[in-house]
Amino acid sequence: MAKVKTKFICQNCNTSYPKWVGKCENCGSWNTLVEEIIEDNKGKNAIAKSEGMGKRIISYGLDEVILGDSQERISTGFGELDLVLGGGILPAGVILIAGQPGIGKSTLLMQICGFACKNHKILYISGEESASQVALRSKRLGVYNTGLKFASSTSADDIAETINTDNFDLVIIDSIQTLAMKEVSSASGTVSQITNSSNLIMNAAKKNNTAVILVGHITKEGSIAGPKTLEHMVDVVLNFEGDRYGGFKVVRAVKNRYGSTSEAAIFEMDNNGLKIVKNPSQALLAERQNTDGSIIMATLEGGRPLLVEVQALVTKSSFGYPKRTVSGFDLNRLNLLVAVLNQRTKLDLSDKDIFVNVVGGLKLNDHASDLAICMAIASAAAGRKLDDGVVVFGEVGLSGEIRIAKQTDKRVQEAKKLGFTKAIAPAHKDSKDQFIKPVKDLREALIKYLQ
Repeated sequence: MAKVKTKFICQNCNTSYPKWVGKCENCGSWNTLVEEIIEDNKGKNAIAKSEGMGKRIISYGLDEVILGDSQERISTGFGELDLVLGGGILPAGVILIAGQPGIGKSTLLMQICGFACKNHKILYISGEESASQVALRSKRLGVYNTGLKFASSTSADDIAETINTDNFDLVIIDSIQTLAMKEVSSASGTVSQITNSSNLIMNAAKKNNTAVILVGHITKEGSIAGPKTLEHMVDVVLNFEGDRYGGFKVVRAVKNRYGSTSEAAIFEMDNNGLKIVKNPSQALLAERQNTDGSIIMATLEGGRPLLVEVQALVTKSSFGYPKRTVSGFDLNRLNLLVAVLNQRTKLDLSDKDIFVNVVGGLKLNDHASDLAICMAIASAAAGRKLDDGVVVFGEVGLSGEIRIAKQTDKRVQEAKKLGFTKAIAPAHKDSKDQFIKPVKDLREALIKYLQ
């Protein structure tokens, strides 16, 4: 019997090696190589044999093609989530939603099924849970008697055939990492299985005008597990972020072929499932106390303005190397802002431990949060606080200058709505509103407003 030939494939970048090595030389990842069987290649002269085997491609004028946006979209039942998707779930669209374990992906999808089942034929396929487990969740969420179809399968071939024959409007697959094709010898979750299974299901969805939602796992670093090819193939990539133990949860589009990637839907979890937060700013500030190290920041989640509390704690370091810890903000950006504070102001933070927290479990990706972070750190270090009724926003440059923030009017309008009286922000050329107290640089902001 011939010896089975194998190779080792990196699960991060798909580079192959003839033998196992600890570190992938291409992407630098450790312990990502998985052994796979090499398929017999009987077509060594495949290129030569394929000459003359192709068919002429029929082309169309673009004005002859039916536009996808003219088709009726499937509503999720959440207005903000429909906005994130560009108006709802488009027929034949393939959506990938990813988030950490326990954050509520399956709950959200079950609630979408409960709403969409009223007018559409939907199939929920689980490769991780049994029928009884899914039925218990559907009963808790009020989806038990809606006509939702369920199947438990890990075969990508069977799922593709079901899409081809049963005319479902929407198919939900939980999750793509559990699927496998018979023709591929590697285990489920490997690069080749994820790539080929996704491609097979996507082709079936496009051919039959069926919308598909794929659930994806994430790695320890927070990126979507599997090859980057998976994100390139699908039409929409949604990230489900937040604290799985409480606080707000945010769904934002990282990629969207049918709409904007600047929108976000904000949810909170209760006993009846996820629900949209109507006034997140008010909820985030409900328990706030005005002390040193506490700053209210006007930020944006997609196109929605939010007022968020930023807290900082500064203590003397007990060791030679000061500690920097942050929750809800980029650590590298924090280190940069601390360096700017050290260099451009009289604050000496070289021997101080700094802890920064964004209240509510939100993750800030807005550079206009720089000024609020800096003022929170300076406030905690000096033991001084801002006056009541003040919000802060603005980007900080390396020279300590305060740069203009985008969509200033939205931030100001949200602050006024909640009763704030002024905003410390960069000068806005197009607005003469006395609400904004303009500052040119970081040192001016600290001297004038930290009392």
